Amino acid sequence: MSPGIQQVEALDQGHSVCVKWEDGSESSYPCVWLRDNCQCPLCFLPSAGARRLLFEDLDVNVVVKQVALADRGKLSITWPDEHTSEYEAEWLKKRCFSEEARAVMQADLFLPECQYWGSDLQLPKIPFEEVIHNDESAYKWLCTLKKVGIVLLTGAATRQGELIRLGHRIGFLRLTFYGPTWQVQDKADANNVAYTTGRLCFHTDYPVLQHPPGVQFLHCIKQTAAGGESEVVDGFHVSNKLKKQNPEAYQILSSTAVDYVDVGVDYCDFAVHCKQRIIDIDSRGQAIRINYNNATRDTVLDIPAEKVRPFYAALKEFNDLLNSAEHKFTYKLKPGDIVTFDNWRVLHGRQSYPSCSEVTRHLEGAYADWDVVMSRLRLLRKRVLSKD
Repeated sequence: MSPGIQQVEALDQGHSVCVKWEDGSESSYPCVWLRDNCQCPLCFLPSAGARRLLFEDLDVNVVVKQVALADRGKLSITWPDEHTSEYEAEWLKKRCFSEEARAVMQADLFLPECQYWGSDLQLPKIPFEEVIHNDESAYKWLCTLKKVGIVLLTGAATRQGELIRLGHRIGFLRLTFYGPTWQVQDKADANNVAYTTGRLCFHTDYPVLQHPPGVQFLHCIKQTAAGGESEVVDGFHVSNKLKKQNPEAYQILSSTAVDYVDVGVDYCDFAVHCKQRIIDIDSRGQAIRINYNNATRDTVLDIPAEKVRPFYAALKEFNDLLNSAEHKFTYKLKPGDIVTFDNWRVLHGRQSYPSCSEVTRHLEGAYADWDVVMSRLRLLRKRVLSKD
């Protein structure tokens, strides 16, 4: 339980309100934020969880006329126009502007904890049907997917359509130019290098899209006897290694916009072009998304000629790190296995397998966006934790 409010007072000539808590701590709230977030029915629509107050009606220099401790320990404010606002103690405490409180709230919303790995990966495994039917298992699956970046679901039926069920479990799948789901198998006149028997080097899927799919599902329906092993590598872990080993290479890959291209016909005809930085970083310089697919990297390179060799050298060093024995993990999918992984973080590849007149290896693939996955994770967490 959050501590209750002991005392409230206006400070800074009425531009902020100080809340003193029963545990002895204090929180300061700017009045413009308090007015902007009034929870009364005129300013807020509870059924939608959305603000009704128009920004043009907000005075950014607003001050309080009166501040008091209302019944049941709420903060009560009267504004100069006589509008009144009340705020629950727990609601306020969660939204405290201290660095510590903000970090707790962000961690609760986005679950940023990351468990790095290399060839020592202990691949997490959960039965597929448990994920479909049991909330605790589904919650464990999504939490682990967010933290580790990869989870193997076992025991699915060896037929197409199981990924549709998985999509319904989280909400819905991501439609792309290759369809709602797509079949990875050796195809004549393949419109994608994945639809061959050759080796696939480490890559993320679809960097040619402005917003690449966040999560990928691959369901093994049929597996070849020889070859066809899957390989994965933790792109964030490798990026951190590159940053430490060669900061200049890291700077090049996180600042150079690389052209990607994908042209063909599948679900419909398409001609997609996009620019992506191979290592996307946040304001702290930390990798938040890897955009690397050598097969669809365009022949067009939109940089000055003198920067071309340094770019290739940086990419070569990154690629060598991806392929080093200490970083990559190799496994072989069995029929009924569904590997689920973070397509913004985990790069995947495949060893070659013998070509044959009949289909010897068949995976069904699908995508989901992280927004959809995180939405389901939060809903499952609320449901699971409320049982405790």
